[in-house]
Amino acid sequence: MSLNSHQRQFLKAQAHSLKPVVLLGNDGLSESVLKEIDSSIEHHELIKIRVNAGEGRKDQALEAASKVNAELISLVGRVAVLFRQNKDGSRFILPR
Repeated sequence: MSLNSHQRQFLKAQAHSLKPVVLLGNDGLSESVLKEIDSSIEHHELIKIRVNAGEGRKDQALEAASKVNAELISLVGRVAVLFRQNKDGSRFILPR
């Protein structure tokens, strides 16, 4: 699923008030962390995760998004916003 700039902007606005639901520790993207991200994104569709400090934050956020089949909406500092639309029906009506 490829999102255009209007859809990304809409999702960034929706994510503004959210708190990070998954925190990546020193182990990075372990199997249990990926399961938690997948479970959270299945339930909420739009989540924030806190990635490790240091170099490679973007790589870590992109890897997390790709492993759970989600889109990386934004990465500001150490907080990444991920989105994956539910198959049943979306909570978010995306602009065109």
